[in-house]
Amino acid sequence: MKQDLRLNTAPAQPSPSPERSNLLSQPLARFPALRLSITLLVCLLAAVMVLPADGAKADAKRDAAKYQFEKAERQRIALQGKPQNQRTIEEYTQLVAAFRRVYLITPHAIQVPQALLAVAELYQEMGRRFDVKYYQSAVDAYQFLLHEYPESRHKQDALLTIARIQKDDLEQYDLAQKSFEEFLAKHPWSERAAEARRELAEIAEAREKLSKPKTREKLTEQLDREKQLPQVTRIRTWNAENYTRIVVDVEDDVKYQAARISGPDRIYFDLSKAKLNSALAGKTIDVQGGGFLKNVRVAQNQAGVVRVVLEVDKVKDYSVFLLPNPYRLVVDVYGEATVAAKSSAAPGTARTAQAPTKGAKTEVARPETSSAKTAKAEPKPPAPTLEQPAKTGTAQVSMPPGKTEAAAVPPAPVPEIARMEPRTDSLTGAETAKKAPGKAGSEKSGASVRQATARLGPPLIPEPTKNGQHSLTRALGLKIGRIVIDPGHGGHDTGTIGPSGLMEKDLCLDVAIRLGRLLEQRLPGAEVIFTRQDDLFVPLEERTAIANQAKADLFLSIHANSSQDHSVRGVETYYLNFSASGEAMEVASRENALAQGSIHELQELVQKIARNEKIEESRELASEVQDALTKRLQRSNRTLKNRGVRKAPFVVLIGANMPSVLSEISFLSNPTDEQQLKKPDNRQRVAEGLYHGVESYLRSINSLTYNQPKPAPNSR
Repeated sequence: MKQDLRLNTAPAQPSPSPERSNLLSQPLARFPALRLSITLLVCLLAAVMVLPADGAKADAKRDAAKYQFEKAERQRIALQGKPQNQRTIEEYTQLVAAFRRVYLITPHAIQVPQALLAVAELYQEMGRRFDVKYYQSAVDAYQFLLHEYPESRHKQDALLTIARIQKDDLEQYDLAQKSFEEFLAKHPWSERAAEARRELAEIAEAREKLSKPKTREKLTEQLDREKQLPQVTRIRTWNAENYTRIVVDVEDDVKYQAARISGPDRIYFDLSKAKLNSALAGKTIDVQGGGFLKNVRVAQNQAGVVRVVLEVDKVKDYSVFLLPNPYRLVVDVYGEATVAAKSSAAPGTARTAQAPTKGAKTEVARPETSSAKTAKAEPKPPAPTLEQPAKTGTAQVSMPPGKTEAAAVPPAPVPEIARMEPRTDSLTGAETAKKAPGKAGSEKSGASVRQATARLGPPLIPEPTKNGQHSLTRALGLKIGRIVIDPGHGGHDTGTIGPSGLMEKDLCLDVAIRLGRLLEQRLPGAEVIFTRQDDLFVPLEERTAIANQAKADLFLSIHANSSQDHSVRGVETYYLNFSASGEAMEVASRENALAQGSIHELQELVQKIARNEKIEESRELASEVQDALTKRLQRSNRTLKNRGVRKAPFVVLIGANMPSVLSEISFLSNPTDEQQLKKPDNRQRVAEGLYHGVESYLRSINSLTYNQPKPAPNSR
């Protein structure tokens, strides 16, 4: 009734004409273009309303996938840092799940192809270590990558790796032949097509041998022997303006020969009784940065011999050493270093090693990671000449003809995949900027510093060393601007564990952060860099590389000592040398995670590459740190023993291109010292002692004027 009333009381409307009524009743039917335009407009408005929300969700998913990928990469680095016999199937399974999670978060993140590649590579390792069934899982993972991301830059490598797994690991020659033929059909003009043809020829030869009883048995024995050979699994490089370090990961101890040839300049290593991982076969790893290394090529040169070729430029010298647990071949390439090459220290904030300097990007090449590109396998180079004999052993140094000057620059930092976000409770750039306004420095503040320095009067003459000598550093008046602090151990590497459970890795990190704050607050002209700011595993060879890549002026590694005699106490500081006492060698063995016999094998290397200039200044730095730290701790503990400055072959100090020392801040194995080190006040005392040691060293070389605190803004 009410509805009728409303209808009846509504204002009367004029009746349209029949023509107009017909026109209004079917407007869209008579004008299809108008109908299409309106439909599109409605869809567009709906999309505009939905896009912001969907876009935000997509961005959040991509960020989550990126975080998950970086987390998985850190887990992978930690696993690869363990000795081979300590890695478990559970750890590999968890790591595979971690990389798969990247794809499950969103298949559209740019990290997804790399994550799927990691899954395939991990399954290959699992097939070799635990069960051959995982080889098929690796093939499936590579095929999934090809199916879901057919235009990925990994497409050629993935297809070739599938074929090689089928041929070498699964011995499925028919499937392998199809895969190689598929590669040639899809990529007939690829630089790697020749590899596929060689592999097809090998398959034909193997089939012929298998068809004859006499040769079948020999071939089977040969294949079984090759399966037992340790594999070359990964190549990592650090290449910067004044240093290059290459690390070749192998599964076990290997013998090798090294030589250098010209036209073009190359250094190559033949690893005998070794096999190349199928995902690395024939790879060329192009290296970024302005260092001495152009690229790295790796191939199975012949049965049982893996050849690694380094294309270099303007190299004077190189050195090689093999480290165990896990095994890796470390190659340091040296070029001509000048004082001008040393970067002038620019004021800055504390930062971690995972932020390498621009133009010196770290390359990490596992079986084809982000830095690897396809290319030909290295053809067999001519035999070395008499002037450049092939060398064998653990440590080699090759000098090119006609060059006699000493080398001056070595190694390098954390793979890009190993980067981490700074701890929220540590010295991030933003925090430092808040604590030290104007730290970035403007023209006005720079002028203020120059005015303040002028008021100090003429620069003082640097003091001679404790043995009365004036080193080149002191004679040239070189200044200290960039200091690298290295908290020992990290991640799965706990270091020493005290009687009540205090771990060396946690203690060292806390002291390092405290020391970094002191340096930032009291020496604003200095830049502080950490090798780690979180509970992250960083391999020993990468820590020195971090300092070299950053062009650091000082390197200080912080550790806590241990002894089977729990009554032993005291502080001691080390610098690199091999004329060490038996006790010092024992400490080095523990910190290096090496057997003493393995350490002695490094002696030839250190004798050849150690530069007296750096050793002398390292001894001076060690002396200042030892004295200052001992005096500071003895204020609250008079019975603490000063165990003095010592020499030892610490791997973390090998190749450092600056004065470098390792401080054992106390014996964590001593119950009393452990309890003291649990207290924040005592940790702060340790940091204060280390700071005063660095300060005293800077004063001795007249570098404190350079690091004078900035004057107040209104001062003139």
